[in-house]
Amino acid sequence: MEPRRAKFAIGQVVRHRVFPFRGVIFDVDPEFANSEEWWLSIPPNVRPHKDQPFYHLLAENQESSYVAYVSEQNLLPDDSGEPVAHPQAAVLFETFHGDHYTLRPRISH
Repeated sequence: MEPRRAKFAIGQVVRHRVFPFRGVIFDVDPEFANSEEWWLSIPPNVRPHKDQPFYHLLAENQESSYVAYVSEQNLLPDDSGEPVAHPQAAVLFETFHGDHYTLRPRISH
């Protein structure tokens, strides 16, 4: 079976459907690509299916900033219009446009 196309994009600001945090997407896995231990640590009644896109977020809540790994089914677009205050956002992204960020140009050789 072919992986589903991602609903959200790198640079998009999103919020969690259940828990009180939001963040900016910096990477996408077409399907679950974390450890089995991590997946099994999620309570079975809220454990997402593995056959969907999973997103890496520079996330924030009222207390802290962190990196989160979230299934597509648990994300919604964030319509606050506010930038994400994660300290790494300025490293990866150049500008904020109300609901998404523009990636910085990559430096490579």
